[in-house]
Parts: sequence; structure tokens; C-alpha cells
Amino acid sequence: MDLTGIHHLTAINADAAQTNRFYTETLGLRRVKKTVNQDDTSAYHLFFADGAGSPGTDLTFFDWPVGPERRGTHSISRTGLRVAEDSLDYWAGRLSEKSVSHGKIATLDGRATLDFEDPEGQRFRLTAADAGSAQPWAKSPVPAEHQLRGLGPITISVPELEPTRTLLTYVLNMREAKDYASPDGAGQVHVFEMGEGGAAAELHVAVQPGLPVAQQGAGAVHHVAFRTPDVAAIHEWAKRLQHFRVPSSGEVE
Repeated sequence: MDLTGIHHLTAINADAAQTNRFYTETLGLRRVKKTVNQDDTSAYHLFFADGAGSPGTDLTFFDWPVGPERRGTHSISRTGLRVAEDSLDYWAGRLSEKSVSHGKIATLDGRATLDFEDPEGQRFRLTAADAGSAQPWAKSPVPAEHQLRGLGPITISVPELEPTRTLLTYVLNMREAKDYASPDGAGQVHVFEMGEGGAAAELHVAVQPGLPVAQQGAGAVHHVAFRTPDVAAIHEWAKRLQHFRVPSSGEVE
């Protein structure tokens, strides 16, 4: 029983109109749905994805009137987005044109990358790898060949590796594949793979014991979701988590 990759990622924003403009007009994603948070119906839930709303391309947002995130460990610290191999120069130019805070093109874990932040401080990393088969959005301001192809890798921060390693490998059946030096300073980042592997199916675990504990707010990531092949697998995963006494929400439609 294996997970097959990243399904979606949900973050927190405090300005729905600004979020809608940035993700459609700057990043060129399609807003595929606007609904409300199932647990807090006072809040919008916005969904952005490729032209077909394909699994693995969804960035979603809970719209809450909160202050900024306090960055730290025990958090999802970097959202990866995949692009075609030759698209990073285009994106560096586009982000500069739109006055978006970004770094320089660099090589990380053997792949070309480009870091940037959205208007509320959510941290992203464009990765030129595993472009995949995402469907372009015809009305996007970004040319089809340079449009975002989906999520991955996703980076989380923990103060120590062993509890997370045990959960990921022993309970969730991920494979620990390799590690590399953290771009944020001292320490290592450990790469865990799902399914066939590759950037669309990787969780990167940064071990950062010197950081304070993060506090969620605007610009923070609320959760990342992993893919299963069908509903029957969801039932089996619910049983497995219960067997290992891992707290969960239970199955939710």
C-alpha cells in the first residue's frame, strides 16, 4: 500500500482579492473553484490549479483575517512548484517585472531552482524538473510552455529527524532516498519518496533544531495532501492510521 505523490497543498491568506489576483494574473493559474471552509463557513476556500484542475496541481487557500505567520520549525516551510526545464529564465524575468521578491537561479539537489515569495510571505521554490502532463490554461497570461506544471517537492522543517522518519517510512511507506546540505544554513535536508518518485512525489525534511516553533498565520501552509489511487485505498489508510494510533480527522468527503 503506497502513496503515489502530492495531491494538493492548502495555505492561509488574509486578503482573498489579493490572493486571487496574484495566483491568476502573476502565476497564471486558473481559479477552478470558490467555496467555503468546511469547518469554518465564514471563510472563503479558494482553489487554483492547471487548466483541467488536475490532481497534483491544486494550490488552495483558507481566507482568515489573521496576522502574518511566525516562521519556524514544526511547519511546512517551502512550497515547490514544477516547471519545464527551460522555464526558469522566463520566470525570473516575469517575477522581476511584477515586482515579486525572488532569489537567483541556483542548483539544489541536482536541479535548477528559483525561490520567491507571494504578497503575504508564503515561500515558494520553482524547480525545473519532471514537467509532467499538466494541462495548460488557455486564458492564462503565462505562455503554455512556461505555465506551472504542478506541486513538488514540498519541504517541511522539524527539530529532530527520527520521529518524522519513523512516521514517513514505517507508517506511510515512504522511502528515504538521499540527503543534501540545507540552502538555509547548517544542517541536512532528507528526501523521502512516494510512488515512482521524482519531484512530484517527494517530501523534503529539513532538520532545524535551532529554530523556534512556528505559529500559523497569513503566508503559512495549513497542510499538504498526498495522493492515493482510489477510494478503497483511503479506507485502507484510515484503518492503518488507526492501527498505529496516529491521530487523524477520519474520512472526510
